[in-house]
Amino acid sequence: MSNETLDILFVDDDPDFAAGCVRWFRKNGHEVTHTTSGQDGIGQCDKRDFDIAILDWNLPGLGGLELVQRMRDVNPETEIIVLTGEGSIENAVESMRRGVFDFLSKPFPMGDLERRCFGALERRKLRKENTQLREVIGRTKRRAAQMIGESEPTKKVFRLIDRVAPTDNPVLIEGESGTGKELVAQAIHQGSLRGKRPIVTVNCAALPEQLVESELFGHEKGSFTGATAAKPGLFEVAHGSTLFIDEIGELPLSLQPKLLRVLEDGSMRRVGSEKERRVDVRIVAATNRNLKHEVNEGRFREDLYYRINVLTIDLPPLRERANDIRLLLQHFLGDEHELEEDARIALETHHWPGNIRQLINTITRAKILADDVITIEDLPEEFEPHSSTHGSHTGETPGSLISLQRDHILEVLEQENGNKSAAARILGVERRKLYRMMKQHRIEV
Repeated sequence: MSNETLDILFVDDDPDFAAGCVRWFRKNGHEVTHTTSGQDGIGQCDKRDFDIAILDWNLPGLGGLELVQRMRDVNPETEIIVLTGEGSIENAVESMRRGVFDFLSKPFPMGDLERRCFGALERRKLRKENTQLREVIGRTKRRAAQMIGESEPTKKVFRLIDRVAPTDNPVLIEGESGTGKELVAQAIHQGSLRGKRPIVTVNCAALPEQLVESELFGHEKGSFTGATAAKPGLFEVAHGSTLFIDEIGELPLSLQPKLLRVLEDGSMRRVGSEKERRVDVRIVAATNRNLKHEVNEGRFREDLYYRINVLTIDLPPLRERANDIRLLLQHFLGDEHELEEDARIALETHHWPGNIRQLINTITRAKILADDVITIEDLPEEFEPHSSTHGSHTGETPGSLISLQRDHILEVLEQENGNKSAAARILGVERRKLYRMMKQHRIEV
């Protein structure tokens, strides 16, 4: 028998029978709310998200199929077990068709009822996991990526990940844009006890302020214009897993108390709902802002800052990871392209204000422009050398290799009467590379 605690709604109007059942469940460590009418049961279910509802079939007033249907409408996630003193096959079949988990005739051993409750709990968990997977697939894009590096700053980050991942504490990842904060969050999740479930990601900076609350906490049908159906928020989707909140510094100040409450006791409400819901979620947050400065400026709550800042990982910018740049270049180039030495030097000595994201974009662009070998001409202008020596057009020293290359291009273009396609064939390069070389040497035809 499982040692998990069940949250049960028990609806039965027989005082002696109900008292005995409630006492037995509480003695076994379960939480039980008891009502004596179907209407009161629906009211309780409307306020709270129960694991199991145990309903007497023959209640006065609202009972039987109507009670089951109303209960399913109010909270479709609560599993239902029906009790009756009249073992009717027709009732059992109809209730199962309406989504009831099980049907039990009185009298029965309490151990049997508890076993069925745990069976219902397992089905509830399975349905939640299926919902999670569908929501994650629909809302997030999983990227196949890995963390690369052997520099000392990178090794320090790896050591911190190994330490914090197995805990269940919140983690704050700080670093400039493009330093790989989402990769670190994925590594923390995969190294945790929650790693078998999918990580759920939300970027506060990518959402309009009016939609952040609905995205995080969900909403009920009709709670605002356009809310044509109820929708679970990402906290519910991430139940039992990890929620990665990227750019948490962009979270509106008005929503920060609501986030603080979830972090403190796991309770939340959807937009437009009074029902308390409980979630079990680990928070990993990231920011490229100085959150301490935001606190001092009154844009971020101090109590929330200290709640998410239990463990902090500072990601170094790429310019402080010079030993990693060559490894990153090898990884993103793959086996199909090589680098000329001048291009390699330019890439390895660049300042990289956009960090790894900028490096990836630069290599992707160069692979599109280049043939098999990436040259300096295949890189953006900021990577091209700009000499300060005298030259008639580009600052080249007369007689230098660069000057001779310019003269040769001009000679071929003149020979072909300005036909760039013909000139490219004679020079042995593709036409788009010729355009780049002409731009570099400031040649106009």
